Amino acid sequence: MIRVAIAGLGNCASMLIQGIEYYRQKGENYYEGLITPVIGNYKITDIEIVAAFDVSKNKIGKDISEAIFEKPNITPKIVDVPKKGVKVVAGPVFDGVAQHMINVFNPTFDGKIENVVQELKDSKAEILINLLPVGSEVASRAYARASLEAGTAFINAIPVFIASDPTGEFPRLFKERNLPLAGDDIKGQIGATILHRTLTSLFRLRGVKVEETYQLNVGGNTDFLNMKTEERLYSKRISKTKAVTSTLDDEDYLEKEGKIRIGPSDFIPFLGNTKVAYIYVKGSGFAGMPIKIEASLEVDDKSNCAAVLVDVIRGVKLALDKGIGGPLVELSAFYFKHPPVQAKDDEEAYNWFKKFLSKVSNL
Repeated sequence: MIRVAIAGLGNCASMLIQGIEYYRQKGENYYEGLITPVIGNYKITDIEIVAAFDVSKNKIGKDISEAIFEKPNITPKIVDVPKKGVKVVAGPVFDGVAQHMINVFNPTFDGKIENVVQELKDSKAEILINLLPVGSEVASRAYARASLEAGTAFINAIPVFIASDPTGEFPRLFKERNLPLAGDDIKGQIGATILHRTLTSLFRLRGVKVEETYQLNVGGNTDFLNMKTEERLYSKRISKTKAVTSTLDDEDYLEKEGKIRIGPSDFIPFLGNTKVAYIYVKGSGFAGMPIKIEASLEVDDKSNCAAVLVDVIRGVKLALDKGIGGPLVELSAFYFKHPPVQAKDDEEAYNWFKKFLSKVSNL
């Protein structure tokens, strides 16, 4: 069993918990829809959620099987989840709730980070996943420190720079304590960033210079409502932009020329958990002739996230088993938008991930 704790029991956590139960009920040899059926000896059915933290009064104290369907969550029920005997514990707010989200999240301000550390220890959690709202910079670092204190590995699924911390502090601390660290900012199974990177990689591969590009995303869940405030998007825009520009020969050209814009653009309530991305890439090819691509992508935002998380969880557990601490560079490059080291394209990132699995398996 892989013992997992979650910080932020929102829509992505709901799909993750339901998804694990879905595959459990289908049988341990049912793999349809998974990116990687088996990692090491671990299957999706080996994952067990043993602790959860949230700030919403609607969820605190409830069994996670019930809390994942409480407002403001809107993830539809895809499977009946039996009671797990795991009650949601109040987490600290810090900057996790934007002013315009207070009435939406209905938070309590009683949660303390010391209680998080104790719950991680009491539940014997091996891995803590950060699924707080975008913009939770202070809160994310507090949970990362709680993870260090409790002795758990850390998966940072949101755009706060922990695994790719420019100061090097968190990579150093997790390395010193021999705890795996994966991040930052989870990719989707087939998400806007994956598609955008594929298009710009194709331009580079075929000798076409990218001259301008944008990616505009809209959706109707609390993620998009939270991101209506531009100041919460600073790290998000960096993460998504660098994920695309890293595929180009001149990584800084588009930003220096002001020819790139990527990120959430609006909240459309009736879309629910559906995310719609509009991608535009314009370049010049042979003899300077123009080439332009416009594409749209429509996905269920949260299943897209959960599909990747179940792989990352198992990869991190494998690292734990083998005594590997610090940032998991190869795994992070394939599964995250802003990893410690960016691969030039997703084929290269996938090869790095395969090397990681091979290396860890041979230890």
